Amino acid sequence: MRWGRHLPRTSWGSGLGAALQSADERIPFLIHWSWPLKGKLPLGLPRAFIRHRGSSAGSRPPSRSHGQLFQGISACEAVQRHRQNLAEWFSRLPREERQFGPTFALDTVHVDPVIRESTPDELLRPPTQLALEHQHPVAGLPPLALSQLFDPDACGRRVQTVVLYGTVGTGKSTLVRKMVLDWCYGRLPAFELLIPFSCEDLSSLGSAPASLCQLVAQRYTSLKESLPLMAAAGSRLLFVLHGLERLNLDFRLAGTGLCSDPEEPEAPAAIVVNLLRKYMLPEASILVTTRPSAIGRIPSKYVGRYGEICGFSDTNLQKLYFQLRLNQPDCGYGAGGAGVSATPAQRDSLVQMLSRNLEGHHQITAACFLPSYCWLVCATLHFLHAPTPPGQTLTSIYTSFLRLNFSGEMLDSTDPSKLSLMAYAARTMGKLAYEGVASRKTYFSEEDVRGCLEAGLKTEEEFQLLHVFRRDALRFFLAPCVEQDHRGTFVFTVPAMQEYLAALYIVLGLRKTTLQRVGKEVAELVGRVGEDVSLVLGIVAKLLPLRALPLLFNLLKVVPRVFGRIVGKSREAVAQAMVLEMFREEDYYNDDVLDQMGASILGVEGPRRHPDEPPDDEVFELFPMFMGGLLSAHNRAVLAQLGCPIKTLDALENAQAIKKKLGKLGRQVLPPSELLDHLFFHYEFQNQRFSAEVLSSLHQLNLAGVRMTPLKCAVVAAVLGSGGRALDEVNLASCQLDPAGLHTLMPVFLRARKLGLQLNSLGPEACGVLRDLLLHDQCQMTTLRLSNNPLTAAGVALLVEGLAGNSSLTHLSLLHTGLGDEGLQLLAAQLDRNRQLQELNVAYNGAGDTAALALAQAARDHPSLELLHLYFNELSSEGRQALRDLGGTAKGGARVVVSLTEGTAVSEYWSVILSEVQRNLNSWDWGRVRCHLDLLLRDLEDSRGATLNPWRKAQLLRVEGEVRALLEQLGGPGS
Repeated sequence: MRWGRHLPRTSWGSGLGAALQSADERIPFLIHWSWPLKGKLPLGLPRAFIRHRGSSAGSRPPSRSHGQLFQGISACEAVQRHRQNLAEWFSRLPREERQFGPTFALDTVHVDPVIRESTPDELLRPPTQLALEHQHPVAGLPPLALSQLFDPDACGRRVQTVVLYGTVGTGKSTLVRKMVLDWCYGRLPAFELLIPFSCEDLSSLGSAPASLCQLVAQRYTSLKESLPLMAAAGSRLLFVLHGLERLNLDFRLAGTGLCSDPEEPEAPAAIVVNLLRKYMLPEASILVTTRPSAIGRIPSKYVGRYGEICGFSDTNLQKLYFQLRLNQPDCGYGAGGAGVSATPAQRDSLVQMLSRNLEGHHQITAACFLPSYCWLVCATLHFLHAPTPPGQTLTSIYTSFLRLNFSGEMLDSTDPSKLSLMAYAARTMGKLAYEGVASRKTYFSEEDVRGCLEAGLKTEEEFQLLHVFRRDALRFFLAPCVEQDHRGTFVFTVPAMQEYLAALYIVLGLRKTTLQRVGKEVAELVGRVGEDVSLVLGIVAKLLPLRALPLLFNLLKVVPRVFGRIVGKSREAVAQAMVLEMFREEDYYNDDVLDQMGASILGVEGPRRHPDEPPDDEVFELFPMFMGGLLSAHNRAVLAQLGCPIKTLDALENAQAIKKKLGKLGRQVLPPSELLDHLFFHYEFQNQRFSAEVLSSLHQLNLAGVRMTPLKCAVVAAVLGSGGRALDEVNLASCQLDPAGLHTLMPVFLRARKLGLQLNSLGPEACGVLRDLLLHDQCQMTTLRLSNNPLTAAGVALLVEGLAGNSSLTHLSLLHTGLGDEGLQLLAAQLDRNRQLQELNVAYNGAGDTAALALAQAARDHPSLELLHLYFNELSSEGRQALRDLGGTAKGGARVVVSLTEGTAVSEYWSVILSEVQRNLNSWDWGRVRCHLDLLLRDLEDSRGATLNPWRKAQLLRVEGEVRALLEQLGGPGS
């Protein structure tokens, strides 16, 4: 994996009224209509409608007078209601878009893709390659704007019918939606009435006869009284026919007769044919959208202009799209509103990093040629950098992305098999993706691609389906490689899509060995025949000496059972490969999978290879994540809508095989990044019972050094927050945590006995969360390490409140937390409110003699405190001596550690002090540390000079050597 809007393609269907009541439970992009909206909402102009490329901004909003056609008050009101209904309907947001925030609106961030005018000769030219290269505009044919689609052609002839075509993901549905909204808000003054039809809706009617007027009245009841005016509207009436590939059109007179009466009942396909023939309503304007494979269904003599939707072929359009979508305000929210919104500076930083990557002409630029992938990039970045909505996973984003582009799509409506386009892609592209993962490669030659596409093709119908797939959808999945060293090869449009399709190929059970393919049929046949033959021979054997034969045929019944064992072994082999990929630690450096994905999209440096590692060795750590995610109930339900059902029994058996392998390899101690990947797998799987059983052996959570983003905190909390067994230790040192992250991880902290939060730049605000943690009735923490965080005295004031009500904490480290005199005085005054604390470390806090002595006095009087660390504070020699005397006179009180010596002997804690210094050198002020080490060195020298005991002198000399070595490491003289 090397690097990781438009509104994605959707289908239109029936059920407008019902969908408005429960929008979330219906098809994602609500452009399905059968019944008009009943509400009368004020139309007006929406928000600040941002227009780019082909806008007609500046055109007047709709007025009460509509030219010469709709002069009557009733007709004018009917059209106005029609505008309101369409605007309300087309402004609905799917659930996938609501993740971008409550103020997000598609009509405010739309960027038109490039539309290139093409000619019939160009359309009929047979492709010579895999049809993956981007088509560049022909000289003399500038890009078209929506407002120019019906302008006269180069010869000055009037254009009445326009056909827009584009492959999956180029933005056909978005353009239709934009055109409808343009008309609703008065930005297309050339048309007084616009009537959109979904060809998917029309095809669902079959051959049932209905007139054009009936079709319009059923879908737009507000126009029922104005239907007689359609014939007089002329070119100011616009029909929009979206998704023509759904209809089987026959322009032969023998197949579809002529009909000019809009009130004459005919099959919907016949009405569309006569509209396109210009035999019915000959003056009306028609806009058709279709996939490239269906262009030939309309004879070219009936088309005035062809336009190819080329996507975002201009990098500036891509950057504009990302700026508009990623800079939306209020786009950061979490469950229950607990999330923290991204700041404008953070959003700007994301946009700038992404823009720099696009300017570098990397592979991401080729992918974002398709507006659909621009949406996927934005959704992925939002998933990585904003608080995650409950239940959203990376797999669900990719599954929703495919649903938005392929929902309801058949590969070829004329084929009797009615094969789902996504099912065909899973079989062919999934095979290519899995072979790439298995052989660890991401670059594919043309022979590789052809081999997967043409494998097993035997009939003419199968080759026809392949032809349709190549023209309509191959470019959606594969793109030419832009890297100089791999020219002429192909890569998956998004690297993560290769791993997703490979995982889909496995969980759908499409990967079968020769033994499995042949053995299944033989086993079923033998199993059926064996029972019948055994019964017959059992009867015959009573009359003839053939008693051995029934025994032989009884053995045949075992064949299906043996075949089941073979299939089970295959599943175990796949699970083994998946688990090994998950726990594959790179020899040199390897970020966690979420950081890898973010780095690949934003263009920052990603995972690095070891110099000795083969250059073609690729990392596929998302493959196991997607396998787990696809087995979740939600994703299986969505895939079933796409024609890719995963059987419950198969999902259960795959899960069992994965659990068996995870149980064996999951017990090993993993590096922090690999451990996070393991937890992310469970997060994608979304099965708490499965995760609880597999992770029952996890006793230590060590994520030290992992950058804990809001998403990673949510992942850890979701996977480990509900377990009943305590965690011995949770180490989150150097994780860049903030108070929001601490709040998210609270369920995990409640399970921890030891909690390490060192080096996280936590301030006083974080102490409020820690106070709530200490006061929680389920807190079982015994050790809390907060060293090297700027807590200050304000933070300690909150912490002592938690200490007063806590009954479990015994060890607290506040080393180098900026407490100063005020912080130590607070601790001294409140220490007696806690009765369980055994060790307190407040070393290196800049405290003076008075505060240190006050705290030492309070520690001496504490009933349970045994050890107080005060070294590296700003203590005078008199202060250190007073502390030593206080510790020496205390009977049964806390021991105070202020130096490496105790009188003329070496302190038993000298190794603790020096190890703390060694461990924190990178984060401490070297100048201050040198000063403190010099003082400790003088103490050692004075003690050595004051004793005559040779054993003590030897110990003091040894410790002096350790201190001098540290001074030399810090650039000091060492002597």
